[in-house]
Amino acid sequence: MCRLFGLSSAPQRTHATFWLLDAPDSLSRQSHRDPDGTGLGHFTADGTPLIHKAPIAAYRDRVFAEEAREVESATFVAHVRFASTGSLDMRNTHPFEQDGRLFAHNGVIEGLDKLDDHLGEDRSLVKGETDSERFFALITRETRRHDGDVTAGIRQAARWIAENLPVYAINLILTTPEELWALRYPDTHELYVLERRPGGQHGSRHLDHSGSHGRMRIHSSPLAEHPAVVVASERMDDNPHWQAMEPGELLHVGPDLRLSRQLALPDPPTHQLTLDDLHPDAAASQRAA
Repeated sequence: MCRLFGLSSAPQRTHATFWLLDAPDSLSRQSHRDPDGTGLGHFTADGTPLIHKAPIAAYRDRVFAEEAREVESATFVAHVRFASTGSLDMRNTHPFEQDGRLFAHNGVIEGLDKLDDHLGEDRSLVKGETDSERFFALITRETRRHDGDVTAGIRQAARWIAENLPVYAINLILTTPEELWALRYPDTHELYVLERRPGGQHGSRHLDHSGSHGRMRIHSSPLAEHPAVVVASERMDDNPHWQAMEPGELLHVGPDLRLSRQLALPDPPTHQLTLDDLHPDAAASQRAA
């Protein structure tokens, strides 16, 4: 199953080594289970989005291994891909960038011809083949229509998809240089949030998130000095304050780390898919290890 990770330490910029290649549960080792792509997105000090991604497993990516390093940003989004839609290609690898925002998604949306028709000329925002990037394009369009209100853009795009297309899951993380959004919908896959004070529950200890399922490991000494909000597909360490997001919940982390939550999609999808409804490749991509 694809894994999502997002972090905000805004307004503080911090370093986070997302891919510890020598960790017992490093991304390189665990990419044997999620073999179809790895990606990390962040922002420079002037707000320029930067993405490192590869359409192969991390353990096979020599450049990825050589260039694994600390990067500085106030927000991060990361994704480990198990492909359900689209070939193993750089343009189909998460995260995606549109209008200076970064986006990653976990789930399956069907009825893509209908979605393409609905996007119309905004289909030009989509460079690859995935349902995820099309979903992002719809969010981008709705955000533009709501004068740059990303919360409204996500809510409107997700509601249209939930009402009009067959849906298995549309969990997402979207970031700007100082803000982060996350949506869990419906109840198919879990998504967790942690409001982490400096040093976490141990006070002065470095940030050291290690996934219970071994999907990724995140280690950062600078975050010992700064609070952060973490969103992830799993509880990534032993901190007891992880909270499961509710189905349909849209989370916003502001530039001051203040959280706001709303039940953006209170009703189940009109056309809820099950694993049995999916193509075997798509079904395999959605099963938890």
